[in-house]
Amino acid sequence: MMRRVLPFKERERERAVASALAELARQTAKSRRYGFESSAILLNLGLFFLIADRDMQSVKIDALTHPDPWKRSLCARIILLTIHELDMDKVAGAKLRTALENAGVPDEAKRLATQALRTVRTAQQKAQKQFSFLRNATIAHRDPDALLQYRSIRQLDEREVMRIASEFYDGTHLFLSVLPLLIRQVGTWPGLLNQLKSRPRLATENGNAKSI
Repeated sequence: MMRRVLPFKERERERAVASALAELARQTAKSRRYGFESSAILLNLGLFFLIADRDMQSVKIDALTHPDPWKRSLCARIILLTIHELDMDKVAGAKLRTALENAGVPDEAKRLATQALRTVRTAQQKAQKQFSFLRNATIAHRDPDALLQYRSIRQLDEREVMRIASEFYDGTHLFLSVLPLLIRQVGTWPGLLNQLKSRPRLATENGNAKSI
């Protein structure tokens, strides 16, 4: 029954995510082209989360409802791998903090963004702690002990994977709900001017970094 009902429930959301992906990609490219670094960093992070969201969305129904247990397990392992492999520090670390500062984003908006990212990181850490062996043995790498690998795959609890994935979704969706506010802040005239003012300093910093 769930296998017949869930695709209908997901179809509208899939269309919305696909549309948002295309728009965020256009806006990210535009911000980079015109040199608005803070805007580009924020948009890139939103795009980063939406891509992961879309990947997991593509397999989550099969992870929950596919009649073949092996297919359910494979889809659940793909979700685990996606959550594990997102390198948050590269897209949401010091670079993001600097972008928000350079654009003059108010403290309350920064607090909301920090809260959302903390939720994402917490869910990711849970997945890494609970399923790191499974990820290493059965999907990211393949354990040379094939019997161990086989048993691990057969014993995987897909619903527990989806519970962790749901927490991860909560964090990414919280950030994506805050993103329009952040984009509005960096896109105001003061925000754009602050980004332009930061260009010479960023260029100097980058030049110094290359010379070290």
